[in-house]
Amino acid sequence: MKTILNVIWLVLCGLWMALGYLVAGLIMCLLIVTIPFGIAAFRIAGFALWPFGRTTVERRDAGGASLIGNVIWLVLAGFWLAIGHALTGVALCVTIVGIPLGIANFKLIPLSLMPLGREIVPTDRPFATR
Repeated sequence: MKTILNVIWLVLCGLWMALGYLVAGLIMCLLIVTIPFGIAAFRIAGFALWPFGRTTVERRDAGGASLIGNVIWLVLAGFWLAIGHALTGVALCVTIVGIPLGIANFKLIPLSLMPLGREIVPTDRPFATR
């Protein structure tokens, strides 16, 4: 079932959302200081491309630097990516088939707003952290 949802997701919204994260990551990597944000954007692009079967968990070793980084991310890219997820989620919820995909888009909004201090893991081991 995860594979079917991922293929439908990829066609309807995954490719576009991943492209948004890739653009944000490239912009962040152009500025030397924001390279860690670019790496986080590339990580989330893979998750936005194929999300079913994976989840995010908080990293126990994330400290105050990730909080400050999340505030900077929110201003530079997070707000715009969250709007993209919200609009795509609303558009997907118009049809009955798209409702699970729309809900998945809404679940990605917190990650798009504050990605630092989170880790993407398979759903069969959601408590695995570093």
